[in-house]
Amino acid sequence: MASISDPLVTHELSLLERFQRVRRFTDLITGPLSAEDCMVQSMPDVSPTRWHMAHTTWFFETFILCHEEGSVFDQEFNYLFNSYYNAIGKQFPRPQRGLISRPSLERIKEYRSEVDRRMADFLAGPNVTQSIAQAVLIGLNHEQQHQELMLTDIKHVLSCNPTLPVYREGSFASGVTSSDHWSEFEEGMYEIGAFEGFAFDNESPRHRRFQESFRVAGSPVTCGQWIEFIEAGGYQRPNHWLAMGWTAVQEQQWDAPLYWVRQNDSWMVFTLAGLVPVRPEWPVCHVSYFEADAFARWSGSRLPTEFEWEVASREGAGNQFADQLWSAGQALHPAAEQPTRGAINQMMGSVWEWTSSSYAAYPGYSPPAGALGEYNGKFMCNQYVLKGGSVATSRDHVRPTYRNFFPPDARWQFSGLRLAH
Repeated sequence: MASISDPLVTHELSLLERFQRVRRFTDLITGPLSAEDCMVQSMPDVSPTRWHMAHTTWFFETFILCHEEGSVFDQEFNYLFNSYYNAIGKQFPRPQRGLISRPSLERIKEYRSEVDRRMADFLAGPNVTQSIAQAVLIGLNHEQQHQELMLTDIKHVLSCNPTLPVYREGSFASGVTSSDHWSEFEEGMYEIGAFEGFAFDNESPRHRRFQESFRVAGSPVTCGQWIEFIEAGGYQRPNHWLAMGWTAVQEQQWDAPLYWVRQNDSWMVFTLAGLVPVRPEWPVCHVSYFEADAFARWSGSRLPTEFEWEVASREGAGNQFADQLWSAGQALHPAAEQPTRGAINQMMGSVWEWTSSSYAAYPGYSPPAGALGEYNGKFMCNQYVLKGGSVATSRDHVRPTYRNFFPPDARWQFSGLRLAH
């Protein structure tokens, strides 16, 4: 949980200012979309943009305003836009969210405007206690998570259109090939987990862990390296794959990362800025844990554990985040950066990096009381941890202790990998 002394609240922005900034960025993300775009659900894991807009608004109304004022915008929204909070009530089935054509997009925008007004009035008033501030910070970080999902979900939606429409024009940053540097870390006791500022409950408690010596690659795996894997028969030979991964390859007919297509003997990739040639120096993205693990085995390496990654991140850097790329007019797609010699590059932003760690509780963890206790703890099964953020993540949303998690066959996120030994 965050405290009211979170530096993002007291040193940079007030709680009200941060609330307004986060909500404005949602408006920027949804601005290029038509009402028809906002309606589509292209697979069960994808939610329509309009659902994200309503759900993030429902969160503030339900967990902040209803406790203070008791009134709701529309009683039916509690069923339509509750995601998985069983303590709050029943939820409309997730795979069928694309069937909800009413309320209209305009009605959802009215809902957002009304809740924004009420939240602004409340946050400017005298009744914001520390516990309320903590809940607001969770709501803001929750909306930033959904901003990322809006981008990844609409990318999947548009990729299903045979005309491959552009979501938003943008330039692609130029860079060089990856660094061949490996950073070495000595064995010893390391502290793991959140220690200051905002953090979700699954990042705690901070604890000590003995770590054997290890090495981490100076750059994420690139598209050029992945093409070598493809050309070596990586998707045709089972010897480097976990059994469930090989089954996924066969059943889902994977032969390249998601959104890659072969045209005139060259690889192209669908991006939020349209279909473009794959650049060998770019970090590879939209690969599953199964693919990342197979590539690591094929290359004679392995994926880092989440603990190794967190230790290594203290020397890492990176600057490709959604809000930065947006303001710079750049495409929301991971590009190469000029590597810093002897450093660990692009560790934050660019691509979420798969680790070999199953998503599980830290020693001494217990979920918070109440409905918000359902936020993370109940999903600690059959998922793997990813670290570092991506080009769809806002810069102030991610930190080295952040634990993202997805099932091992998930590919629609901006997920890549970094090798370890």
